[in-house]
Amino acid sequence: MTMTHEISSEALRNRLRESGLRPTRQREELAGLLFASGDRHVTAEALHREAMLAGTQVSLATVYNTLHQFTQAGLLREVVVDSGRAYFDTNTSRHHHFFNTHTHELADIHGDAISVGSLPDAPEGTRVEDVEVVVRVSPSRV
Repeated sequence: MTMTHEISSEALRNRLRESGLRPTRQREELAGLLFASGDRHVTAEALHREAMLAGTQVSLATVYNTLHQFTQAGLLREVVVDSGRAYFDTNTSRHHHFFNTHTHELADIHGDAISVGSLPDAPEGTRVEDVEVVVRVSPSRV
C-alpha cells in the first residue's frame, strides 16, 4: 500500500494494536483514509467511495464492520442523526454537533458550549454515561 497520508503506516499499525485490533491490510487502508487529515465526520458510504477511488478493494459491508470495530475500540464515535443516517467521527473527545438538514453536513460544537440544566433519573440499574446533543440547522430564509 502506498501511503501518501500524514500518518505513517507504522503509526497506523501501532494505533490499531494499542486499541486491541489486529492491523489487517483493509483496516490499515481504511484507517489511513480516516485519520489522514485531522478530525472529520464520514458515513460508511462516503468512506467506501473514498476507498474505491484510492484503489482499495473493499466491500461496503467490510467498511461498515470496520467502522463499528473502530468505534468499539474507541478510535471513532458514532453519531446517529436519525434512524437512517449515522456518521463516524474521528474526534472522540466530549463534544456535540450541528447537523445541516439541507446539506447533510455534520459540524462540531465544543463540549462546553452547551449546558444541560437537568436530566431525569436514569432507569433503575443504569446510570447516565454521557449526553450528546445534535442541533439540527437549515438554511435561513432571507
